[in-house]
Amino acid sequence: LLFSYCKNKLPTIIGQELNLTMFNYRPFSRQNVYYSKSLNEYVYKWSKFLPEKNQKNLFICISSTGHNNGLSLLISNSILDAHYNGDTQAFPLYYYEEREKQSPSLFDAAGESEYIRRDGVSDFILGRARKQYGKNVDKEDIFYYVYGVLHSPDYRNAFENDLKKMLPRLPLVEDVRGFWKFSKAGRQLAELHLNYEEVEPSKEVIVVYNPLSVSEALSQANKEEMEYLNYKVQKMRFPKKGQKDTIIYNNQITIENIPEKAYEYVVNGKSAIEWIMERYQVTTDKASGITNDPNDWAAEVGNPRYILDLLLSIINVSVQTVDIVAGLPKMEFEE
Repeated sequence: LLFSYCKNKLPTIIGQELNLTMFNYRPFSRQNVYYSKSLNEYVYKWSKFLPEKNQKNLFICISSTGHNNGLSLLISNSILDAHYNGDTQAFPLYYYEEREKQSPSLFDAAGESEYIRRDGVSDFILGRARKQYGKNVDKEDIFYYVYGVLHSPDYRNAFENDLKKMLPRLPLVEDVRGFWKFSKAGRQLAELHLNYEEVEPSKEVIVVYNPLSVSEALSQANKEEMEYLNYKVQKMRFPKKGQKDTIIYNNQITIENIPEKAYEYVVNGKSAIEWIMERYQVTTDKASGITNDPNDWAAEVGNPRYILDLLLSIINVSVQTVDIVAGLPKMEFEE
């Protein structure tokens, strides 16, 4: 039966390029995925969150209850793996409902979507927020407020035990200025965490180059591959245990003067920097013998420096995240 199904259906399924999309596999690590109910074991509710390829959405992603590493938090604007940042639960800014299909008329709008967009933030909480903070508050402000508060060390410490057993329950702060500070900070954090590839490297970080000579490069590759050789990674590492101010990228490149506080930004029990070091290394699956080479991704996007630039960007993303979190308003809770 399986052979018959594959023979008859697989060519049709694979021919649907609309299903090929980018998804977030692990923190700051994207992959291509072929999204299809016929080929994917679980598709969950993604058809309600991103039913069409050109639709926009945002997801606050938190780890499920009972997670050993405490509350893990990140944001996404695309389909994501079920273990994106732990056992992940995603809370959308929007969800979509299919329109009732009716007979077409002369007055139908051209190119009108088959889906109606609904808000993930309820009218109830919008009403409460407007009553407390003013009529200028909208649902997007509340969404970013949530992302900001979930980063608050005061909130996370006060409810550390509760967050291991249940989903977060968020208070509305009493102070109007406090609300807007959390919302603004949440928006800044989201911008950083979504557009991390575009963040400029930190000026204090030093990159030491010792490039291959032309003759050395030619002995290992043809002219078309030469520009990639100096940036290829096998496995990034620290010089020695406990020395994290330096990362040996490969035999030609070393990154020095990495700020200590960059490692304070942690997602799912690991610093964002160490997520990059782990995900962007050459590995071979023992069972299948398939090799996962991150250098292929650099070639696919046409940028020899992609992995190096990504690491440098994440160092700065981490520093900026730590600074924004340090500037969040204080929160006090009754014991």
